[in-house]
Amino acid sequence: MSLNYILMDVLFPGQFQVVGPLQPVIVKLGEDVILPCHLKPPGDAAGMTFEWARPDLNPRFVHVWHERQDLHVNQHPSYKGRTSVSINGLKQGDVSLALSKVKISDNGIYRCYFPDVDKASTVQLVVEMHRHNPYTGLDRSSSGVVLQCESKGWYPEPEVVWLDGEGNLLSAGPTETVRGPDDLYTVSSRVTVEKRHSNNFTCRVQQKDINQTRETHIYVPGRMICLMFDIITASNCWFVILFIYS
Repeated sequence: MSLNYILMDVLFPGQFQVVGPLQPVIVKLGEDVILPCHLKPPGDAAGMTFEWARPDLNPRFVHVWHERQDLHVNQHPSYKGRTSVSINGLKQGDVSLALSKVKISDNGIYRCYFPDVDKASTVQLVVEMHRHNPYTGLDRSSSGVVLQCESKGWYPEPEVVWLDGEGNLLSAGPTETVRGPDDLYTVSSRVTVEKRHSNNFTCRVQQKDINQTRETHIYVPGRMICLMFDIITASNCWFVILFIYS
């Protein structure tokens, strides 16, 4: 155990803590980010040993500080050349990790850990992508009007829900999900609306874990739905559908 640990234990017996943020850290794809972690009370961490790691990776090490220098042995290959800590910050007990050029694969839970005292904190990193507003279209069936919805550029995988004009959930078919070579998800869904439904509908694509939502509001004139149920041929069914993105 280093002298720094001993001093901390003498000055603040039983009070030494490793503290991280209460909320996820959100960053846009390709940008740089800081994952916060600090000692409480503040103390010189430059002479201590600590590691940043992701338990879901093998090897798990994202960045290791040992004997007053970076230790790159066993660092996960995807983080090579992209991590650093501030020397001046370490002297104040700030062991935050700087991560550059964030990738989709950087999404996850990070652990800031001091092995000599077995104390740690965690940080959730959420990488934001450019998510497209849902694209919508329609078709017809024997039972009503079929509304279609598709949205691209999601990670993690989102869910799709349909709502009527009063905000009630509509029963839709299973969501189709495709994961592209860039690891981003495209989702699509269909729902059949009937004469008993209102004229306003919403396709909502959401990722609750990271509080991200995109939705499209659709207005279907009542005459269109009525004509479908009166079995008027499509050539006689003239209509306008208004899509409002939010």
